[in-house]
Formats: sequence, C-alpha cells, structure tokens
Amino acid sequence: MGYAFTLDDVAFLRSADGAEALRACSGLELTERSMVRDVAAAREIAGARAPAVLETLLLRRKAAGKLVGADHWLFSDDALQQATPTAVARHRAARLTGRDVHDVTCSIGADLVELQRTAARCLGSDIDVVRLAMARHNVPAAGLVQADALRPVSRGTVIVADPARRDRRGRRRWKPEDFVPPLDALVQAYAKCDLVVKCAPGIAPEAVPWADEREVVSLDGQVREACLWRGTVATARRRATVLRSDGTAWTVTDDEPDECPVGEPGEWIVDPDGAVVRAGLVRQYAARHGLWQLDEHIAYLTGNRPPPGTRAFRVREFGRYRERDLRLTLRRLAVGRVEILVRGLDVDPNELRPRLKLGGENEATVVLTRIGRTPMAFVCQAHRIP
Repeated sequence: MGYAFTLDDVAFLRSADGAEALRACSGLELTERSMVRDVAAAREIAGARAPAVLETLLLRRKAAGKLVGADHWLFSDDALQQATPTAVARHRAARLTGRDVHDVTCSIGADLVELQRTAARCLGSDIDVVRLAMARHNVPAAGLVQADALRPVSRGTVIVADPARRDRRGRRRWKPEDFVPPLDALVQAYAKCDLVVKCAPGIAPEAVPWADEREVVSLDGQVREACLWRGTVATARRRATVLRSDGTAWTVTDDEPDECPVGEPGEWIVDPDGAVVRAGLVRQYAARHGLWQLDEHIAYLTGNRPPPGTRAFRVREFGRYRERDLRLTLRRLAVGRVEILVRGLDVDPNELRPRLKLGGENEATVVLTRIGRTPMAFVCQAHRIP
C-alpha cells in the first residue's frame, strides 16, 4: 500500500525545510540492504517527517521512466501506479488542443500537466484533498478545486476522467461498476458533455455502448489503456495508437480499408502491436502494409516485406506442429535459446520449453498457431525492422 501521506506531510514537503530535507537525503541508497541506516540518517535530517521524505524519494525513482519531471514531483504509491505515462497523456492532450477541458479526477496531475499545455482553458478537480495538494505542487499553474467527480462544477468543458479500478476478484472482463466512480454514473453525470474516459484495455465494447470511439493505446509495445471518447471529440469508431518513448507514433482506425486476404505463409510472420489486436484492427493494419492473414480468426499476419519500425520474424522452416518434430528441428538447427510465441493453440511456452531439451549455440523464435484446424509451427529468426 505504501506510506499514507497527510496534508501536513505535503505541506512540509512543499516548504523550504522539506525541499532541503529531500535534497539532503537524495544521495541515500534506499535499498533493502541499506534501509536501516537510511532511516537513521533521514531521522537525523527530517525528524518525524522522515517516512514522508523517504517515500517521496523512492517514488520519484520509480516514476523516472514514466513521468517527465518526476524528480521534482510529489506522489503517493497508489496515485503513481494509476498515473498516465507522460507520452500517453501528451497524446491525449494533443487531441484536445484548443478546447476548454476539465479533468474531474486529476489526482496528482499526470494528465493535467499535459492538458494545460494544449487546452484553451484547463481545470482540475479531485475529491482527495491530499492528492489535490500534491497536484498543486506538481502543476502549480493549473486551476484546481476540490470536487466530487459525480457533481459537475464546470460548464461547456470537455470532461476528462480516469476512474480508479476496484478488485475484480479474478474476473477477466472489466465491468462499468469495477471503476470508482462507476462508468455508468460518470456518463449520467455528464450526459450533455463531450467525454474522455481512460479505462482498462480489457473493457468490452458492449459494456460501454455510449462510447462513440474506443481507442486502445500502447507504449513501447505494452498496451496501456483503452480511452473512450464521446461527442465531438470522437473521430472514429475504433482506433489503435502506438507510441514510443523516442517520440514516434502512428495510428490506424476502422475508417481505413480492410481488404485482407487469407493465404499461404510468406517470408515473414508479423505479430501486430497489441493495441492493433485489442482494437480489432488487424485487417486494416494488414491492408495498409500489404500483408495477409494465415487464418481469418488469428491475429498473426504474413508477407514478403515486414512493416518498418516493427519486430518481425523471418521464416526458416514451418510445418504441422508436433512436439517431437519441433524438438528434432531445433536440434538439427543447433538452437539452444528459443522464444516461443503462441496464438490459437493451448500450449504453455514455459511448460514446452524444457521438454524441447535444447542444446546449441543458435537462437530462434518459434511461432505456434493454427491454420484452420491444423496446428502449425514456424521456426523463425527475429529481426528489428528499422
């Protein structure tokens, strides 16, 4: 759960004494091995505020790869976990350029700091007074008020919301009531407003029929969120947005052609980015890049020229999947290290790998899938396509 910050903690951390304590403790190792002496040193410097100082320094280190400017921010552990990565927040803010925007669950300000750079006017609110105090430190130029997200306090604004997520108790699918505030209540509260809601990527489209656009966003190959757009801010029904930390980005939407044949394996296997798969835009992506499907129900694509900026797999050998045959093939190719990708088959790579009894100097990627009802194995060489 992390340390439970109080308003007094935040006031101290924002003060000159707090800034000096953070500076003086910034060189501490802060590892499990060093924690006893680190706590003793922090108590000498910050007294009773030592826990707040140490937790802040730990969280700043955790946030370094996620949020730009994190070395000066204030966080709580749960707020940092939920915070939108800067690259994703920046993309969303760019889509709202020139609009009046109200972030009704602004928390510590991860979205708000980007929204204020693009919006004509920008307001942030949160019901949690501690997070709001942290946001005042993190985004000092923003207008901030304490308010319940379900009780509108602005007019004529695009509403941006990032509801917290409840424990689903092992269920795979997200439901509207799994969020705080619940999605249905949020939609009802802003029935006449343009609405942008950050959501779990596993939310089923039928669970959010009010969403005019469902955008699935990935960052550096990892699916981060589904963003639901309603009203004039929606520009497509389905969108996949692929972001990289180096600043590159591309999107594909359901407005694009989806003529994608099914055919024999080509020279390459292409596994589309997770955002493309989750958004249901595999066919549009394939049509854009001249690829085709191995099976109309499987997301793996194939072709003779992989798309730029992707990790693709040059096919060396392929055939019907039988574990014994695959083991013999890998042994003949002197493969000692193997990456196993599976889609459409009930195969656990972690259980299969030791049974292959690998030995050799070479590396390979094995793609296991099916074509129709036939299980197939592709032995490939992975490449990063510039």
